[in-house]
Amino acid sequence: MRYWLMKSEPDDCSIDDLAAMPKQTVPWYGVRNYQARNFMRDVMKVGDQVFFYHSSCPEPGIAGVARVASPAYPDETQFDEKSRFYDAKSTPENPRWLNVDVAFVRKTPLVSLAELRRHEALAQMRVLQPANRLSITPVDPAEWQYIVKNLMGKA
Repeated sequence: MRYWLMKSEPDDCSIDDLAAMPKQTVPWYGVRNYQARNFMRDVMKVGDQVFFYHSSCPEPGIAGVARVASPAYPDETQFDEKSRFYDAKSTPENPRWLNVDVAFVRKTPLVSLAELRRHEALAQMRVLQPANRLSITPVDPAEWQYIVKNLMGKA
């Protein structure tokens, strides 16, 4: 099993939105970065654990836990001319962009970006690195365990 941090703007899809969705599952659409796409396509597996991270908001941070619920498949928004994620160079026969489904596991107390930065054990975490703008990043198993045990209050 692998661990991930996946960023979502809460105005688009928050942890509460995910919890309220049918089957508590959402397609992780709109990823338009090749490295993040490749993580979904080549590395993510059903059952991998996810920190659901609220970004581009007044207090960014980890808002809950989710899991990868499907293998990667074509992101339908790339074909929709009305979508902000439309890609004219992508075709159903040769899609450029993929997504996975993400399923709700639990909401947690917010672990803010500022709180993550306060812990030396997390200093190498990708989300804390300068100029990191990826919406999907791997999380080291030791970082995952540290956050779950020490910052979320549950093992």
